[in-house]
Amino acid sequence: MDEQCKLELDTTSLSSMVYEDLKRRLNSGLLRPGQFIDLSALGRELGMSRTPLRDAMIRLELEGFVVVYPRRGVMVRTLDLADIRDIYQIVGALEASVVERMALRFRASDADRMDAFRATMIKSLGEDDFDAYYSANLAFHDVYLDLSDNEDLVRDVRILKERLYDFPRRSEYVKEWELDSTAEHVEITARLRSGDFKGAAGYIRDVHWNFEVQERYIRTYYFAAGGGGR
Repeated sequence: MDEQCKLELDTTSLSSMVYEDLKRRLNSGLLRPGQFIDLSALGRELGMSRTPLRDAMIRLELEGFVVVYPRRGVMVRTLDLADIRDIYQIVGALEASVVERMALRFRASDADRMDAFRATMIKSLGEDDFDAYYSANLAFHDVYLDLSDNEDLVRDVRILKERLYDFPRRSEYVKEWELDSTAEHVEITARLRSGDFKGAAGYIRDVHWNFEVQERYIRTYYFAAGGGGR
């Protein structure tokens, strides 16, 4: 391997390290929406040059996590109601498109796994363990997302969910919303188990990920005291 290739690989690796580090800071609340990131201080802390920092910021901006302002710096993006509405529409459409196309791949064992994750969600709510609920919720949806061979689509869905859930990760939740959500999961699984993939896709798009249907909970979760998730 020549020196130029090695240098490019090293820069890419360092950029990925910075990217993951910044995502952890977003998740933990060390970086807050509306906060400007001091790249010089970050570079000193991480012992890195500006090149991997710049590359990581470009990636985070493309994914919607930050906004780069020329001559002003990099700001953690604030998630507003319009952003949430758009994300719901996109995620609903993408997840529905996966479900509509997986008739030959979905098995009864997949429905069993979804039921098991839903049971974990309900148990976690009873124990007020939102982290466990959150993980099981994502895993429920991942059962059918993992059946897609469109890796770009699945990656985009997961990034959009990170934008919804990790600005920063909330420790409180709207219990009524989560209970309604688990009831929706029952309906999704039942439709998939019966082979009604078109019906399941429509339910995911028009109910589960429908902004208007979920709006009262969204406003409570994001813009009132307390917190929650989907």
